[in-house]
Amino acid sequence: VVTQNLLERLYLERLEEKSRIIETLLVQSNNDWEAVLFKLLAKNFGLKVNGEAFYSLANSVDFSVVRKLQPNVKQLEALLFGQANLLNETIEDSYYIDLQHEFKYLKQKFKLQNNGVLPLQYFRLRPTNFPTIRLAQLAMLYHSEQNLFSKIINLSALKEFYKVLSNDTTAFWETHYTFGKSSKPSKKTISKSFIDLLLINTLIPLKYCYSKHKGQENHEDILKLIQEIKSEKNSIVDKFQTLKSISGSAMHSQALLQLKNSYCDKNKCLQCAIGNNILKL
Repeated sequence: VVTQNLLERLYLERLEEKSRIIETLLVQSNNDWEAVLFKLLAKNFGLKVNGEAFYSLANSVDFSVVRKLQPNVKQLEALLFGQANLLNETIEDSYYIDLQHEFKYLKQKFKLQNNGVLPLQYFRLRPTNFPTIRLAQLAMLYHSEQNLFSKIINLSALKEFYKVLSNDTTAFWETHYTFGKSSKPSKKTISKSFIDLLLINTLIPLKYCYSKHKGQENHEDILKLIQEIKSEKNSIVDKFQTLKSISGSAMHSQALLQLKNSYCDKNKCLQCAIGNNILKL
């Protein structure tokens, strides 16, 4: 019971820390929750390798531009690929040339700048995680869901999130992983495991923060949702597992990350329920 209570408390602590980041972004975007969601999702779509690059891309465009382009998926793609400096080459492909023309028009219309956008990396990435594929999926998600934040706030069951977020890409990407080189046909659908990462890192913290803002803190619903998601696999969780097998859900793995980063690494054993118990023995 001590362990379970501690893990819940650690997880809620982690949510509080993520909330502070979200609140800073809210101030910067004049309380536009949809704009904040876009920035956080973009960062998440970039994963560890391209997270900061995708985040810099999202920051290079006012979300009002994304809103205006949502009905037209090709324009959304042109915006994202163009801002990411992926439309600067000479490639004899009609789709690529179309995107170049679209971006040239959008750049002039919205006075776009991308000087601060970080370069993208492909090194050691599986093709399904290439930045081109993740940007194409992000464009299709925003094309398919015109009010994504409102929809997410009203979802509660895990299967509902899977249904809303498991988008494909435009037809071009079914036969490509990069521009200029075709590949054998395959659907590039957002997988459940990737949606789990979006939920853990962005969507659940955002729901938690929003309910706090509304004065309707609902820890039970949040805890129920995170406990339905499988535990993450990483070296920190693995090391804890060798000491005691407790990590069954994403709540446990997130709590263990919080334990390591905020207590173990900072030698705060006396402020940790587990450390306290050990020291009393």
